[in-house]
Amino acid sequence: MKTALITGSAGFIGYFTARALLLDGWQVIGLDAMTDYYDVTLKIRRHEMLEEMQNFVAVTGRLETPGLLRQLFEDHKPQLVIHLAAQAGVRYSIDNPGSYVQSNLVGTAELLEAVRAYPPAHTLLASTSSVYGANTKMPYVETHKVDTQMSFYAATKKATEAMGHSYAHLYGLPITMFRFFTVYGPWGRPDMAHFKFTKAILNGDPIEVYNHGNQQRDFTYIDDLVAGIVALAVAVPDSAAPVAGDSISPVAPFRIVNIGNGAPVKLMDYIAAIEAACGQETEKVFLDAQPGDVPGTWADTSLLETLTGARPATDVRIGLQHFVAWYRSYYTV
Repeated sequence: MKTALITGSAGFIGYFTARALLLDGWQVIGLDAMTDYYDVTLKIRRHEMLEEMQNFVAVTGRLETPGLLRQLFEDHKPQLVIHLAAQAGVRYSIDNPGSYVQSNLVGTAELLEAVRAYPPAHTLLASTSSVYGANTKMPYVETHKVDTQMSFYAATKKATEAMGHSYAHLYGLPITMFRFFTVYGPWGRPDMAHFKFTKAILNGDPIEVYNHGNQQRDFTYIDDLVAGIVALAVAVPDSAAPVAGDSISPVAPFRIVNIGNGAPVKLMDYIAAIEAACGQETEKVFLDAQPGDVPGTWADTSLLETLTGARPATDVRIGLQHFVAWYRSYYTV
């Protein structure tokens, strides 16, 4: 049986990725620290649902714990590694940068050392659209220069990319970085906009709209994202065999791939779609932009399609209907 190690398996993306691999016949070793950055009961429930499936092994622990990951690799010898665990959130990184250093930098270094000691066939590491920072040339292409990160969170993810490339080059480890673009859907994170807006609208409360609504995002539905991740798992980078429009390194089996919807949506249209799904409108309080936020994102997904045939395309109105239906059911609203 094929074995995959997923870090952050009790997280939003980690849960759905683990579920997809389990349904495809993999054994999945799921590592999660169960931190209290947001409601831990959501994380506990996600792991419980995975444990109801065959061949899931739950492990509770922090990435940065010396030797923990190396021991997991020694015990289970995973052929596939998907590194999703991280301290997320642009705004929280302003208040608590130390947690990002420990999880995103120290934790990733521990993972890469374990990969070096027990090399899997392919290692995939999560990055973010936030690394594009102040870049205004859109759509974002993987080969764009990304040296102007606007939050410490984004800076740690750019560092993760650089760390991954160095290990791929030094030790010949096949590594793919994927850059997520604003993921949403059922079982999502409560700190995300769609979660906050839905909660407020259904409670009859006003919502806060930053940058006076003058933002747009490339919103990616969770099912599309996971399909892209699973498809990339078998698209092992080989620097001797690039494809058209590739981002592959000329000196390492290392590639960066965008996973987004490829269709930016204006924030006010996004809010209108949530209101429609909720069946009611709400008062809006318009505020200035928050530090670290970028005005827009837009993914070029042509490389993902070339490599895998996957083309994320869920309409945001449909995706938000699914989310609101889950929210009403889960919270009995």
